[in-house]
Amino acid sequence: MKSASLENIDFEKGTGLVPVIAQERKSGKILMLAYANQQAVELTLETGFAHYWSRSRQKLWKKGEESGHLQRVHEILVDCDGDTLVYSLDQTGPACHTGEMSCFFRELETKQTPD
Repeated sequence: MKSASLENIDFEKGTGLVPVIAQERKSGKILMLAYANQQAVELTLETGFAHYWSRSRQKLWKKGEESGHLQRVHEILVDCDGDTLVYSLDQTGPACHTGEMSCFFRELETKQTPD
């Protein structure tokens, strides 16, 4: 696998934030999607725990700082355009604030089309 550095991440495409997909390392299951600014990514790299930017609270947050449901990051993948990240991690407890293991626990209903 090729390597990338913090300079390869394009925080300037949007509002200084990049989407981050949190993926369970062992199962490959997608747990959540959040956003990070450069400082959040730097904190993640320094501490080994997932940090994000809360768009609703307008502040940095360490995932699990209140709930105890921490995310231990083992690898950070950068997409080809440098504007999306994947945190490959081990999740302690549920990732979703609803108590579900993943934020993606609902399936969108589809209309049946006639054959």
